[in-house]
Amino acid sequence: MSQSPDSRSLLSASSQLNLMEVESIDDKEFDIPQVDTPPTLESILSQMEEEEDPFVLEDTCLLNTDNMDAQSYDTSSLASSDSGDPAHLKRKRRTLDQNAAVHGSVLRLSLLKGISAQIVAAADKVDAGLPTAIAMSGVIAVGTSHGLALVFGKDTNQALRLCLGNKTTGAEFGAVSALSINHDCSRLLCGFAKGQITMWDLANGKLLRTITDAHPPGTAILHVKFTDDPTLAVCNDSGGSVFELTFRRVMGMRSCDSRCLFSGSKGEVCCIEPLRTPPDFRDHPITCYSLLAMASLTKILIIGLKPSLNVWMTLPYTKSDPSSVPQLAWQFVPVQKTVNPMLAFCKGDSVHFLLVKKEETGTIHVIKQRQLQLSCDIISLNWINSCSLVLLDSHEKLHVVDRPTQDVLETLDLEQVQLVYNSRHFKSLATGGNVSQALALVGEKACYQSLSSYAGQIVCLGTKSAHIMSLRNWKERLDCLLKQEHFTEALSLAWSFHEGTAKAVVGLHGDSQRRKAVISDKMVEILLHFTEYAVKKCPEQGKLQVMEQHFQEVVPVLVDYCLLLQKADLLFNQLYSRLVENMVAKGVFLESLESYIVANRLGHITTPVMKDLLAHYHDNDMMDSLERCIVHLDVTSLDIQQVVQVCWNNQLYDAVIYIFNRGMNDYITPMEKLFSVIGPRVREGRSLTGDDVVMGNKLLVYISCCLAGRAYPIGDIPEDLVVQVKYQVFEFLIRLHSGDSSQKEEVFPFIHTLLHFDTREFLNVLAMTFDDVQNDKQALEYQQRIVDILLQVMVDNPDFTPSQVGGLFTFLARQLAKPNNTLFVNRNLFDQVLEFLCCPDDDSRHTERQQVLLELLQVGGVVQFNEERLFTLAEKAKFYQICEFLYEQKHLYDRIVDCYLQDPLRKAEIFSYIHNLMSMPGYSSEEKLKVKEKVLQHMQELASLDPGKLADLVVWHFTEEVQTIISELQASLCVSLQDDSLLFQFLRCLLESQEGSQSVSRLPLESELYELLLDLMCRFEPQELLKFLHTSQHYRLEEAIQITEKYHCNEAKAYLLEKKGDIPGAFAGLLQTLKERLDVLTAEMSGDIGGGVDGQDEEEADGEFTLTTVKSSLNQIILFCHRNCQNLDQEQRKDLWFPLLDTMMASQKEVMGLSDKHISDGLKEMTLKVLNCMSSFISLPAIIQQILQDPVYGRGKLAEIQGLILGMLDTFTYEQTLLETTTNLLNHDLHWSLAHLRSAVTRGLHPRQDCCNICLQHYKRKQDTSEEIIVFSCGHLYHLQCLEQKDCGWGVASEPQQPWRCYKCSSSHGGRGGACSEPNRSRSASLAQTQFSSGHQEKGAETHRKKVVAVATLDVQQELSWDHLRGLYRGPSRLSILSEVSHGQSSEKTGFLLPVQPESFHLKLAPPPLFEE
Repeated sequence: MSQSPDSRSLLSASSQLNLMEVESIDDKEFDIPQVDTPPTLESILSQMEEEEDPFVLEDTCLLNTDNMDAQSYDTSSLASSDSGDPAHLKRKRRTLDQNAAVHGSVLRLSLLKGISAQIVAAADKVDAGLPTAIAMSGVIAVGTSHGLALVFGKDTNQALRLCLGNKTTGAEFGAVSALSINHDCSRLLCGFAKGQITMWDLANGKLLRTITDAHPPGTAILHVKFTDDPTLAVCNDSGGSVFELTFRRVMGMRSCDSRCLFSGSKGEVCCIEPLRTPPDFRDHPITCYSLLAMASLTKILIIGLKPSLNVWMTLPYTKSDPSSVPQLAWQFVPVQKTVNPMLAFCKGDSVHFLLVKKEETGTIHVIKQRQLQLSCDIISLNWINSCSLVLLDSHEKLHVVDRPTQDVLETLDLEQVQLVYNSRHFKSLATGGNVSQALALVGEKACYQSLSSYAGQIVCLGTKSAHIMSLRNWKERLDCLLKQEHFTEALSLAWSFHEGTAKAVVGLHGDSQRRKAVISDKMVEILLHFTEYAVKKCPEQGKLQVMEQHFQEVVPVLVDYCLLLQKADLLFNQLYSRLVENMVAKGVFLESLESYIVANRLGHITTPVMKDLLAHYHDNDMMDSLERCIVHLDVTSLDIQQVVQVCWNNQLYDAVIYIFNRGMNDYITPMEKLFSVIGPRVREGRSLTGDDVVMGNKLLVYISCCLAGRAYPIGDIPEDLVVQVKYQVFEFLIRLHSGDSSQKEEVFPFIHTLLHFDTREFLNVLAMTFDDVQNDKQALEYQQRIVDILLQVMVDNPDFTPSQVGGLFTFLARQLAKPNNTLFVNRNLFDQVLEFLCCPDDDSRHTERQQVLLELLQVGGVVQFNEERLFTLAEKAKFYQICEFLYEQKHLYDRIVDCYLQDPLRKAEIFSYIHNLMSMPGYSSEEKLKVKEKVLQHMQELASLDPGKLADLVVWHFTEEVQTIISELQASLCVSLQDDSLLFQFLRCLLESQEGSQSVSRLPLESELYELLLDLMCRFEPQELLKFLHTSQHYRLEEAIQITEKYHCNEAKAYLLEKKGDIPGAFAGLLQTLKERLDVLTAEMSGDIGGGVDGQDEEEADGEFTLTTVKSSLNQIILFCHRNCQNLDQEQRKDLWFPLLDTMMASQKEVMGLSDKHISDGLKEMTLKVLNCMSSFISLPAIIQQILQDPVYGRGKLAEIQGLILGMLDTFTYEQTLLETTTNLLNHDLHWSLAHLRSAVTRGLHPRQDCCNICLQHYKRKQDTSEEIIVFSCGHLYHLQCLEQKDCGWGVASEPQQPWRCYKCSSSHGGRGGACSEPNRSRSASLAQTQFSSGHQEKGAETHRKKVVAVATLDVQQELSWDHLRGLYRGPSRLSILSEVSHGQSSEKTGFLLPVQPESFHLKLAPPPLFEE
């Protein structure tokens, strides 16, 4: 709807002033000289003081103040969002930086300077009171705390028109709490804090009605609203009730009838909003229902007042903060080509939308729309147009939101406005504060009467000022950004206007084309301004990179928007002519064009710019970029001669081809030029450089594109030239000589060159071409001609390799195999090629020739050959893959096995071939049987190839023939005079695969096979015997013992005898091995004495190795003794340990006196180790007696055996100390645990409260009764009867002393405990079930003492306490440490002595555990 001239001028004026002017008003400005007769309020407010300075402050968001209305300087000021506060300006700019790229500054918030000044003057000079409410229609009405209503005009002067009421009525009625103006701006309703309502005539300021009985007395008026019917209004009081007011005039008497619409006893309503229809929609069918929306503290209601009262919808709120303020706002919104009212309501941070429609049946249908979710508490909600809402949150931040997209367009800070709140009226302080706590809580943030919307404007009331908000038009939004020099954001916003994607757009009229034209002109203006700004703001001094960075942020933006607007003339004429003045800007501009040219956004460049582009790219060595640009530009914009010259000089062949093709329709000249460069090098056989290879590949691709109808490098050849170009290329290829041919030039030079460059790729190009010319007679003739030339050039020509010749015939074979083939090739040529490829006298390129022939056969060339002759030639040439190919076609698979065995390159693949053939279902049993027979014939050869793979093959496919295979291998090895190592490797792989396989069948005569493998292992790998005997269980024990005895493998024999149970025999074998190694060591030491100096190092190394073997053998015997001593008596143990000790002592006797002290010390250390280990099984006196009986020590002095005796004593002392320490630790841990357990069980319990947690009554319910109570360790107290009723015992009820559990902690009725399924884990059970008497006793009341019963049972609770104490440890106990040590060595059965590595044991002594009280 159109605005009045006054409102438009007010908007124009209000955008130029600033809120800070209000704070800067000097009190002297309002000084009034003393007079005898005090002036009236009207006279004070209506006159303007002569010394008052006009409020003229610059709007920081406007570009130019010269175009402003001159009359507006002294009438209004800017909004608080544009205030002069430096901190606020900084915050404002940051907001713009975030949103300006899309929205810019959307809302204009301006101070109504005239109204604000008069409000302050009225309060200061005539005690009119502070402002309390505001309403806007054609005028602006402001209510005050002293009961006055000030009516101002909306013209440029904002003059006070009426002052309604006086301080006398204000003292009687209280403050103005609500205002409402009807639709024709003729009546004003005023609601007061003490409950009265007055109606005023705005034409003459006459009081028409004073209503005192419309609602219950003692409640304040929160809202009073006119409806579309001037005789109907609604009001809402602080009791939460809503009343309908009907105005009547009968016989000149004015009256008012009141009807209650909603009673506050059913839920307090704190917000009402009737549907007010704009003038454009007065005829809307829904207006006849006079809809009213009401918001209570719990729900939303939409009712119809006409023709009869009807409730159309009730909607409860979602869960929200009780202090949130409900908000309602109506707006007519276009939806699906129809306009219907939409109700926006919120409570908290969610805004909901309800679309209201009238159905054809006459009913009202309410449709819920998508809701808007914010992250703030909303205290005010207003529509500013059909798509945009203005929301105010509890932090006084103003949010402009677009409803369709739910985007927040702008956020402003209203903190400095000092918003007026209506809390006093919601608390009804003027009538005694008789309101509910819920309504008073909501009233803390209520500001319903401080904001009023009308015709796209919103007025806002502060304590000392009034402000008006409206949407900026599109030009203002752009100018705000330009004022701040945000050109890029301004262009982005303008383009969104141009494309119709901008939000909250105001001021654009006409159809789409007209709007785009207007915006386009504005964008051109911005682009020119931006260019001037960039050139002027460029840093004149500094690094070149800084200048480049400056223009790189500007130039691409200019180019982008010029191309979007299709203003290339603007770009290359006006903008470029300005940028070219700066060399850096010129370079950045020319370089930035590349991306747009390559993306096909810019196809035409003016001649001067193209000239500069060539020069710049050439001077800066950017030839690749230049080439990319040229092939995407319109040829008509190029100086062809200049560009071609530059391209030839810099080898830009793509650009040359593009210019000749597009500019002159010449497709042959580029080929001639490229051949003239690459042809001589290829024909002379010189090695090609990387550039030559690139050029040759370009040539092949170019020929392929021409023959296929494609343009090179991009696009398509014009349809009318496709056939002509194809014929021209064919003619060019089959030329006999080139234009500048010499006498040495070969015939058909172009085909020669391409074949020598890359035969395979050239033939691929021809193959693709031949596929597309099947219906073209002329093209078929060219095709046959080219094939004849290829045969003429390549066959019998030594310059071409077999691979190249084979490639040609492979190509021909593919063409001849096609069903619609029209080519003719002499079959004799294929025979000639076959002879050439299978020549047995030529060993060069053997693999290459075979591969070429195989490929030729695979593509269908076999039909061109005589198969018998082909097979004969392949065998002579040793082409085994060819033979395999032929055998495969004849199903002679057994012969293929011979091919693999004879082919040195593919021998290893024979196992996979045999396995696949035997496993796949596509072969007959007869074919598989022949292959199996062939494999059995060549078993020795297969075993020599890879015994492991042969073993796998046997396990899968030859299990029944294993014995035959082994026999044949043994026989063939005897005949060939080879050892059995091959048989050993095969047999080991065979049995290992048998051990690891779970799905194959068992081998026949398995035990004999394992014993044969054992025999072979004793011969070839005796060091692996023990591992084999440990892992395998398929040999027979007696036969295995015989085999190991045959080959003198004593360690393996000892293992088998031990397994059999012959302990003495096994020990004798191990002891014999030890003696042999000791003899070797003694012999080596004796040899060292007589040896020379030269071999000393080598002999020392040998001695060290022998000593290591002796240690290994000794450790093995000691482990053997440990394993078996547990099952032997004392005498049998002596039979094991004493011979071992005698052997070690005898060795020391033999080395006594020798010079090698290291060996001697090693033997003594090993002897002491034997003594330490045997001490666990043999008594100490027996060991000493044995030592003293030894001739080595028996006749000597005590010093000789001192070391052994002291070592044994040290061991005894260590064991004694360890035993005492362990005993002390165990006793201390046990004492500590029991002491703390006793302390926990006997400690007193302190109840949390003095009432039972079940019945919630005092534990001493009656003074004259004796009642038992129970207190748990968790602090909960219960009556015994209450627990019995809840059945909270662990056991049965009949037990005399029943263990109890805490009802609140352990049952599902409490919060912490769970179900009682695990009584042993419940923390709520007390550590001691102690029943005690009441501690509250009055004097003389000993007869009423409670019973005291002590229950000392330690059953379930004892276990709970133990678990609790265990959880108090901060680390592992000493007992657990010792337990882990003993468990770790339990398998040895040797106490704390570790015979193998005694140094690995360390005694760990932990400190006493800590107890958390």
